[in-house]
Amino acid sequence: MMVKKVKKLKLKPTARDKRRYFLVGAVNAKVEAAILEYVGVLGFAKSAYMKVNSKDFKGKTVGSCLVKSLNDVRAALAFARIRIEKVSGTLKGLK
Repeated sequence: MMVKKVKKLKLKPTARDKRRYFLVGAVNAKVEAAILEYVGVLGFAKSAYMKVNSKDFKGKTVGSCLVKSLNDVRAALAFARIRIEKVSGTLKGLK
């Protein structure tokens, strides 16, 4: 029996989410809790927060969110006294 290769569909650049990556010196659980406390469950879902697995940043958390909700995420982390060290449009820019 012959197995067909399935072609993986790619999104066009205009259909992709516009995301920003940020470097935080706190644990991911604290970051998520701070965002949930400030903007709530609906705001957390709208921000589309994700933890990015990166081995380059030891002891720090790299997170990403949508550009539209970056100000809300910044405010949530500021209220929780969590400092954002750097924000970038690419992971390479965080280094």
